[in-house]
Amino acid sequence: MSLASDILISLIALLHLYFLYFEMFAWETIGRKTFKQLPENLFPKTKAMAANQGLYNGFLVAGLFWSLLIEDSAWSFYVAVFFLGCILVAGIFGALTASKKIFWIQGLPALIALVLLHLK
Repeated sequence: MSLASDILISLIALLHLYFLYFEMFAWETIGRKTFKQLPENLFPKTKAMAANQGLYNGFLVAGLFWSLLIEDSAWSFYVAVFFLGCILVAGIFGALTASKKIFWIQGLPALIALVLLHLK
């Protein structure tokens, strides 16, 4: 993988690590600031659901960092493509069902990283 794709994959992983943190541990503080359109009383009721989403973000983080540590270039590429593809699909789905902003924050960086991976 190229240095540019490695850097972008690392940044995407860090972004999803942040999602893990606020969904699992700061849902009632950062979550409220992030999702201002939701009623205040919803956050305590959805804490477990948000933690579950955070755990899934943790799996994405693990997969992306794993892709950077694999020495075999073909396997590193395949693992990165899989996890970036998952993020891209989630970003598209989120844009279609919740907010277009989700695509710009999650989907587009994953798409750019996928393009960089295929340009090497």
